[in-house]
Amino acid sequence: MALQILGTTALVTGANRGIGRALVEALLERGAARVYATARRPEALGDLVARYGDRVVPLRLDVTRPSEVRAVAAQAGDVRLLINNAGIAAKFGGELTDAGWMTAARDEFEVNVLGTLSLTQGFAPMLAGRAGAAIVNISSVAGLAAFPAFVSYSASKAALHSLTQATRALLAPHGVHVAGVYPGPIDTDMARPFEMVKTAPEAAANAILDGLEDGREEIFPDPMAREVGERFLHDPKAVERQFAATATHTNA
Repeated sequence: MALQILGTTALVTGANRGIGRALVEALLERGAARVYATARRPEALGDLVARYGDRVVPLRLDVTRPSEVRAVAAQAGDVRLLINNAGIAAKFGGELTDAGWMTAARDEFEVNVLGTLSLTQGFAPMLAGRAGAAIVNISSVAGLAAFPAFVSYSASKAALHSLTQATRALLAPHGVHVAGVYPGPIDTDMARPFEMVKTAPEAAANAILDGLEDGREEIFPDPMAREVGERFLHDPKAVERQFAATATHTNA
């Protein structure tokens, strides 16, 4: 089911930077009528308001706070497109026995999985039966196969992949399109410490919207993601082995 960006009303979580900010801009450039841009510090979105006027509505939202989720759902009752973009990576590297993985996992699951579930629950009743309704969950290629250096983050994104599939099945009878996005390395604050070829957030955002307008359920918005996605669909074990091999380089 293809989605028309022109004239739609969207909500983007984690809109203050990275892919989230790029998605807000790309939606508006493609003619979205209104974008609710959420962030824990909505004042960081002032430049977008200055540029696009009242087509941007900044809202305060910490996806781990149910009261804020309820408040945003009440204020944004005309949304047709929900983009669950807010996410964190709390820890990189360490042996499996490192106690820090437990702390990181709790934080990452709260944001990456439970935050997405909370927003989805809040908006599902209003999206059901609404023409052109869609939910987009920004996952990661790490949700398809684990990177050993990102034990807890990979696990949270795998859980998000499963949540996306369940959401798709449960909302399909109500006409809601549900897409999972699986980026590789994107040039954001999260990826800044790592030396690798990265895709610009603007390019990733436009690829995500292209995928939505094409009606895709799995969107791979950068060259690495497309390569991994094609291989995963044909040979998941090959991708698992490919990512597992990075443990050697990480520990060297």
